[in-house]
Amino acid sequence: MNRFAGVRKFKQLRSEPNVRNSVKNTAFTLAEVLITLGIIGVVAAVTMPTLVQNYRKHVVETKLKRFYSISNQAIQRAEIDYGDKSLWETPENGWLTDENGNTDYSKSKYESWFYKYIAPYYKNAIIKKVSDNDGRFFVIYFPDGSVAQYSPMSIYYFVDAKNYNFILPEHGIYQYNKNDVGTKIFTFHFAPNSTYYRNKGIEPYKWNWDGSESMLRNNNTIGCKKDVSKERAFCTALIQLNGWKIPKDYPIRF
Repeated sequence: MNRFAGVRKFKQLRSEPNVRNSVKNTAFTLAEVLITLGIIGVVAAVTMPTLVQNYRKHVVETKLKRFYSISNQAIQRAEIDYGDKSLWETPENGWLTDENGNTDYSKSKYESWFYKYIAPYYKNAIIKKVSDNDGRFFVIYFPDGSVAQYSPMSIYYFVDAKNYNFILPEHGIYQYNKNDVGTKIFTFHFAPNSTYYRNKGIEPYKWNWDGSESMLRNNNTIGCKKDVSKERAFCTALIQLNGWKIPKDYPIRF
């Protein structure tokens, strides 16, 4: 068979009217392209907010779980040097005194405690000291871009450092937006001798908690709900209770 026969046959078919029309009909018209693009745009507009919210939730879940883990690893390392955490000195506000019994405003009680039990055991973190009227508290910057503020009363964890605002430079006090608690800011506490944290390390804030999920959600002062009188301090505990996953019916939008 002539090797060019197949080529000639193909050209003959292409020259026939029906074949030419079928080739032309396989292309999309401009109207069809525009309609397709419009459908894609509508689908994207509907699904994009959900995708963004899910991504934000995933970031929060990942960072919360990581902070909880590395913080308690730090506590465990400190126990190797100083024994059981329940026997440690109590973190408190105020100032130390000198040999004459006079208040030494250069030496904070909490600073002494923090640099003994906490600061040396956080790896790959930057620690800054901040002064206020009661003593000092400390800010820990983590490699993943998050921040933790340590004080005797509580530990505030900021998922993103940009939410930690320096608003009172004359006093050296950092502040935060309380409306962000539960979405961008999460509350922890360290008190291994208290009822709610006994024999535990750094835990989500649970002060006066009765052990029920209902209280975490519905407490009017610090519950994890849209409107509270103080701040949503129980949100961290609610997420922990759900295996460090944000519940599907979480009451606050991310």
